[in-house]
Amino acid sequence: MSAALAVAWQRLLGAAWGGRTASLCRGLRTGPRRLQDLAEAAAAKEAENQSATDLSPLILQRNSMRWDGKIYEEIPIAHIKATYNNTHIQVVSFDNRPFARTSCGTEGFQNAKKGTAIAAQTAAMAAAVKARGKGVLHVRVMVKGLGPGRKAAIKGLTMGGLEVISITDNTPVPHNGCRPRKARRM
Repeated sequence: MSAALAVAWQRLLGAAWGGRTASLCRGLRTGPRRLQDLAEAAAAKEAENQSATDLSPLILQRNSMRWDGKIYEEIPIAHIKATYNNTHIQVVSFDNRPFARTSCGTEGFQNAKKGTAIAAQTAAMAAAVKARGKGVLHVRVMVKGLGPGRKAAIKGLTMGGLEVISITDNTPVPHNGCRPRKARRM
């Protein structure tokens, strides 16, 4: 307690010369009880400031959310490439080791049926079952392309037993790069 009183006394004397003399001198004239109250208030304020500075590194740290003990960056990724004629699904680990790879063609769909949403959903379910067999429970989804199998493939992954953590659209968009093909005549 004496250390806190000494600190409060030094602060009061130091602050008395800084321009707030009237209120501080009033505190000095009232006696030891007022000085003790001021010391306790100063200690509480310093403890509050200390707790605020103790929390600031926690705010700056990475997110503490975990899925099966893995942070977000270590969760496997499901790459979906949805073209107009086919949909490819590949589930890889965070360091690009493959777990499962399927497409609508490998699931038995032929010709124009490969470009349908049903085919994409079936292929995604097959990829999810293969990945579940290798111990994958949660995936991040990266979608590329504008084909009809975009949403259906994500739905197929969840139907196959995988929990989708996040969905990222990674479709390449040209900023007026190459000249497009001529318009298709119907």
